[in-house]
Amino acid sequence: MRALRTIPHEKCAVRSLPLPLALTVRLAPVAVLATAGWALSSGPDSSPAAKDKTPPDPTNRSASAPATEAVTKTYAAAPAPCESLAGKTVGSLVPGAKTDGTEIPSTDTDARRTCSWNALKGYDYRWLDVSFEVMESDEAALKSYKERVADRSGGGEVPGLGDAAYSVVNLTTEEKQQTREGTVLVRASNALVMITYNGSDFESKKAPDTGEINKGAIKAAKEAVAALTDGHTG
Repeated sequence: MRALRTIPHEKCAVRSLPLPLALTVRLAPVAVLATAGWALSSGPDSSPAAKDKTPPDPTNRSASAPATEAVTKTYAAAPAPCESLAGKTVGSLVPGAKTDGTEIPSTDTDARRTCSWNALKGYDYRWLDVSFEVMESDEAALKSYKERVADRSGGGEVPGLGDAAYSVVNLTTEEKQQTREGTVLVRASNALVMITYNGSDFESKKAPDTGEINKGAIKAAKEAVAALTDGHTG
């Protein structure tokens, strides 16, 4: 059986991308969950025929009537993202960053939460995001996972992580400054975990190598998935 790829091919493109130093404020993904429904109502039937009717027995239901099954969610809410990584992990991936991180405001913290760490140490810059998104069902999470993987071609599967995991690393260049960014997306039942990890060297204008970024993103993903499982409330 052929082993699955853990370090993806890297896509290399020269395109416009704001440099990390300019990214002092990042837009957080905002989950707005809306439910729609309707109610059908009618006034009481006051006709003579209606008065002679016997109210139906609610206990006498047809055996052939379809039963409504409630969807069981493994995860009911997103865990605290800034507590999902160990302090030494943050220190190794983002040298110089405060270990408590900064949580990005969300309109629905049960559904989506994100924490960011970033720091410039000397000329080396690192940025790390950990995001949790909890969906209504495994099927909804699987659909979203497949769509997001399709938007990030050129990567590879990460075996042994969640129900499915995917990793990709990209290199971008702006004004001769390179930035390399790794993304790891994990599906675990009805939840998605996304890691974004990037870096730049502002002295050499080079970016960290692919292996460093990919391994760092996968390390963060493993700890984040463990935090999701430990905080299981479903």
